[in-house]
Amino acid sequence: MRCGDGAPAAGWLLTLLTLAAARGTAVLLQGDGYDGLLIAINPQVPEDQKLLANIKEMITEASFYLFNATQRRVYFQNIKILIPATWKANSYGKPKHDSYEKAEVIVAAPYWKHGDEPYTLQYGECGNMGKYIHFTPNFLVNDYLIDVYGSRGRVFVHERYNNEKPFYNWTKSNVQQFTFLCASDLTGIYICEKKSCTEGNCVINQLTGLFKEGCAFIPERTQTAKSSIMYMQSLSSVVEFCNEGNHNREAPNLQNRMCDYRSTWDVIISSMDFNNTLPRTDASLPPPPTFSLLQKRDRVICLVLEVSHSMNGDDRINRLRQAAEFYLLQVVEDNSYVGIVTFNNEGEIRSQLHQIVNKHVRKQLASYLPTAAPSGGTNICVEQDGNIYGSEIILLTAGEDGGIIECFSNVINSGSIIHTIALGPSAAKEVEQLAHETGGLACFASDRLDSNDLIDGFSAISTGNGDTFSHSIQIESAGERTESYKQFSRTVTIDSTVGKDTFFVVTWQTAEPPRITLLDPSGKSYTNKDFEVNTVSQVARLQILGIAEVGEWTYALMNTHLSLQALTMTVTSRAANSNIPAINVKAHVSSDRNEYSRSMVVYAQVSQGLSPILGANVTAIIKPETGDPLILELLDNGAGSDIVKNDGVYSRYIYSFSENGRYNLKVHVQRANKTVRPHPTVPWSHSMYIPGYVENGKIQMNPPRPSVINNEDIQTRVGGFSRTASGGSFIMSAVPTRPHTDVFPPCKIIDFHARTANDVIILSWTASGDDLDQGQAEIRTSESPLELRDNFDKTMLVNTSDLTPTSLHSDVSNIAQAVKFVPPMDYLTDNVKYSVSRIVLLGFGLITSICLITSVTICALKKRKKVVVTETATNLL
Repeated sequence: MRCGDGAPAAGWLLTLLTLAAARGTAVLLQGDGYDGLLIAINPQVPEDQKLLANIKEMITEASFYLFNATQRRVYFQNIKILIPATWKANSYGKPKHDSYEKAEVIVAAPYWKHGDEPYTLQYGECGNMGKYIHFTPNFLVNDYLIDVYGSRGRVFVHERYNNEKPFYNWTKSNVQQFTFLCASDLTGIYICEKKSCTEGNCVINQLTGLFKEGCAFIPERTQTAKSSIMYMQSLSSVVEFCNEGNHNREAPNLQNRMCDYRSTWDVIISSMDFNNTLPRTDASLPPPPTFSLLQKRDRVICLVLEVSHSMNGDDRINRLRQAAEFYLLQVVEDNSYVGIVTFNNEGEIRSQLHQIVNKHVRKQLASYLPTAAPSGGTNICVEQDGNIYGSEIILLTAGEDGGIIECFSNVINSGSIIHTIALGPSAAKEVEQLAHETGGLACFASDRLDSNDLIDGFSAISTGNGDTFSHSIQIESAGERTESYKQFSRTVTIDSTVGKDTFFVVTWQTAEPPRITLLDPSGKSYTNKDFEVNTVSQVARLQILGIAEVGEWTYALMNTHLSLQALTMTVTSRAANSNIPAINVKAHVSSDRNEYSRSMVVYAQVSQGLSPILGANVTAIIKPETGDPLILELLDNGAGSDIVKNDGVYSRYIYSFSENGRYNLKVHVQRANKTVRPHPTVPWSHSMYIPGYVENGKIQMNPPRPSVINNEDIQTRVGGFSRTASGGSFIMSAVPTRPHTDVFPPCKIIDFHARTANDVIILSWTASGDDLDQGQAEIRTSESPLELRDNFDKTMLVNTSDLTPTSLHSDVSNIAQAVKFVPPMDYLTDNVKYSVSRIVLLGFGLITSICLITSVTICALKKRKKVVVTETATNLL
């Protein structure tokens, strides 16, 4: 097994070609047509019928373009467009399992990110599906951007470009090339755009032999080159992806770095969708796509709660009441309709639907929650009467149910989104499938009384309509088994993006509450008398009036009981300003079902709107059904599982599993009040801006690149914050008994860089670790990048004798190129050797006992006379 267990399915390059695996949505490849692609418009986007018309036009063009680009294999058949509830009703259809959060394409404002430039959020390995493609309304309605990026349909199929290194030295000719994806015959000229150029000419950097910053490639408007769509799709002649025959494996781009120098078409044709899809042999064209316009007006939720004998013990029925009450009083959004049903052998409607219009309705609904001693068996399939199409069900169950499979098809086809919470180790093993099939969230709560898992599960279930301003945001969720007359205390940070509807909620186990002390940033103290205390349900709740003060809030819970008990604190809030998105955290794992020894990745995306938040400390807590939790620090460093550095997505591999069964994921995020500079460029795959064209011998420049609003001030103003988020649950199988055999190699290094400084070549990379990303590098050099890739073991080895490799090796890293530019000199002869005096290795992170195979190319730019590179020393720092 290799790092990441990388069986690629095309997706790094073309999000839209892996829709069949899309997170619980109904996208399928029916024959050769994609059915069910979901495009969702953000609620903050003003109503605009031209926007809808242009979306349809874009997808229609993209469908025919995709059909030809995939050699007559696939096209878009049926498309769903989700209209926000903020637009007026217009005979739109009712969505089934569709939501903004599940959309493959979103239409939303840029939120300080990068103007109107389309991009794909993709932070998985090569071949993994991206999260979404993002278009702005301005891009879709203003035609002047067509000259800048090309037609919208072509951009939609393209959505992949990286400009980390616009130029490189091509070893075949020892001259610099523009970073094409294919070994292309594109024609054009180089011009200077910035002040670094003198007299309007592109200037050569005497150290690297490359053009200095400011030099741009301007293509001819009329071309004969047919590829590559993933590079310059705006040219009318470009209709193909790079293939094995013309792929440029030397270019220092993301395609080569992440996909092991494979061509775009090679990745695509290897995908699951294309395994059984053959090109059309006749001359017919596919029909244009059909469009369904959908709109969800009201949110309808039904709590379906088990009260069978399985709820006996471990204080389950009271914990259920605490968590469900927490959801009703603090989490569910205003104007939602909520009903309550309980079940054992039979079902009981405890409350018909009530619309939440004020606090009184919330409390009234909470009064219907079960309190009686549980009894009877478990029958999840009971009570299926009524039309629940387009609604949501929150199903909490703790018991085994052998008959659940009998109603699966009916429940899935009912049109309701099912969120599931499995309580304890005996809950029916099939319930997660209900959530997966209907686009719901699956959670697991253990019976550890200090875990707060039930409250976390309910807190994670929010509307998926994209209206983050109305969402309840979990600031803190913590618990501790506290000894008699000892206290449990922590500090949480309320930042400027939240503060509305802020609640502090305490739970305990004994007859009397703990002694509560809460200090706000100004030193004001809140105690038990300020909280609303319910000794029956063992909950104390304090709502801060108005907007909570920004800064650190410190709480202390003193256990005044004579015996040890579990104490918990949960803090929630909402966005303070309806125009400024709150910092939000979304957590998940790479797979909801997994077998050892396939690797898994934990992800946490920290963002404000669509703008990434950097510099946070992110900790994941993975809890099994029994036993101790696993605690991992998640990183945004561009190494190991973290594919893109500084994109606000923090990740880590998980491989240390203690048992089979369900696991719960919870993420804590904190950032101190410090200045964090944002990444200067767009970190994800995005469309290529074309500065201009050469037409009839004249340069026709395009409008300036759409402005990228610098989010430096945003990052600085956010300051410190605290967040907690549930990432749902996953199920592990085939976990061996301990001790485990070492089966996980180190991860492939993906950020290997080489640069020259005088006579020194400096190599740098982020090392990962012994197992996956938790490594000593074998370094080899060559003048040929392809030799390094295809015959790594036969190339020249750099002396790293101070490091001791062991048995497990990672895949070969990306190839780095360092060039010492030697200008032509008349006195050079064929016998002169140019010496690179030393190679400096800079490894960031862990360097331990596992050998990480890396590679580097070292070459000199030859000018008229022969120059030979020799290695004379290697320094390890």
